[in-house]
Amino acid sequence: MRILVVEDDKKTGAFIARSLKAEGFAVDVLRDGDEALAAVEHTPYDAVVLDIMIIGRDGLSVLKQMRARRNQTPVLLLSARGEVNERVEGLNAGAEDYLPKPFALEELTARVRALVRRGGDVKSPLLRVGDLTLDTISRIAERGGRKIELTTREYRLLEYLMRSEGRVCSRMMIIEKVWDYQFDPGSNIVDVYVGKLREKIDADSDVKLLHSVRGEGYVMKDAR
Repeated sequence: MRILVVEDDKKTGAFIARSLKAEGFAVDVLRDGDEALAAVEHTPYDAVVLDIMIIGRDGLSVLKQMRARRNQTPVLLLSARGEVNERVEGLNAGAEDYLPKPFALEELTARVRALVRRGGDVKSPLLRVGDLTLDTISRIAERGGRKIELTTREYRLLEYLMRSEGRVCSRMMIIEKVWDYQFDPGSNIVDVYVGKLREKIDADSDVKLLHSVRGEGYVMKDAR
């Protein structure tokens, strides 16, 4: 499960990210509202932890734009002010939950888990591209009825590519989303893992699903 944390205080953002990662979530942290809005448009997050007072576009504006663009990713709003009218405005704008600052990290983590569960009730846990399926709960991948054994990193790579079906994912995007840290751009680690994954999902099939885009990256799609 991937969570976006939008918090302009670096220390607070780092604390939240560390707490969520300890629970097994993959976490991206941004400080700017405009960057956050662009991120949710291009990455299928399972939940967003969104501070109202952030750099650039404020959190309420980000939330309203998300809902206007029919993005229904669950949102937990954070605010240092905590006035009732602000909470009401946030909930009316489409937030699923609201947490005033200061807060206990344990409570925030519990609320995020609840958001993800509720979101999972609406969003199918089964990803499908062509005859390839990935159950994101059991983490079982199958193609044409054949079970595919995946390492933890291969699973995360496959999930990211399948959630991004039809969209070209650059090597740096994959590094940031699958490895959770910046990496030497000269490294071929992405190509190595894509090669391993391609061997597992495409080698025995006439129809290839994992495609290379020269000079850009990789895309998962059924090109028939």
